[in-house]
Amino acid sequence: FPKIDVLINNGGRSQRSLFVDTNLDVFSAIMELNYLGTISLTKHVLNHMIQSRKGKIVTVSSVMGIMGAPLASGYCASKHALQGFFNSLRTELTDYPEISIINICPGPVQSKIIQNVFTENLAKSIENSGDQSHKMPTDRCVQLILVSTANDLKEAWISDQPYLAVCYLWQYAPTWAWWLMNRMGKRRIENFKSGV
Repeated sequence: FPKIDVLINNGGRSQRSLFVDTNLDVFSAIMELNYLGTISLTKHVLNHMIQSRKGKIVTVSSVMGIMGAPLASGYCASKHALQGFFNSLRTELTDYPEISIINICPGPVQSKIIQNVFTENLAKSIENSGDQSHKMPTDRCVQLILVSTANDLKEAWISDQPYLAVCYLWQYAPTWAWWLMNRMGKRRIENFKSGV
C-alpha cells in the first residue's frame, strides 16, 4: 500500500488499586504503555500522513480521560494525558485540514480489560474480574467508533446509561458530578476492599 490512511490507537491496560497501596513502578508502566506507546506510534505514522496531506488518527481513550474515578488514578492520568496530547496536536495540524484527530471515549465495554488490569504491584493480577453483562457489547462499541471515524468527530463519548449521563454531568455540572462521584466512589472502594 502506498500510504497509511488510518491509525487506530487502541492499546492499553486499566488499573484496579488504591493509590496509597500502589507501587510507583505501576504508574510508570501505565504511562509507558497507555500514553507513550500511543504517541510513539502516532509520531511514526503522522510523518506519512503529512507527506500525503491526508489521514485519520483515531485514539481510543476513555470516559476516564474526561473524569476521575477511584481505584484507577494511574489509568485516569494516562487517559487525561492522551486527551491533552491529541487536543494539542489537533491545533498543530491546522495547515493539514484533511488529517483528522479523533478521540474516542468509551465507557464500560465488554472486553478482557479487567482480566489484564494493573494492580498495586506489577507482579500481581486481579482475582475477581466481576460481571460484565451490564457493559456495552464490544460489537456495538466498534460500530459507534466506525461511525465516529467516518464522520470525523473530534471527540465521541460512547457509553450506555447511566455512564453517559455522568459524562454530561461531569462536563456541565461539575459540582454535582463531584458529589455523585464521592458517593459512588465510597461504595466502589468498600466493594473493592471486600472482594466484590
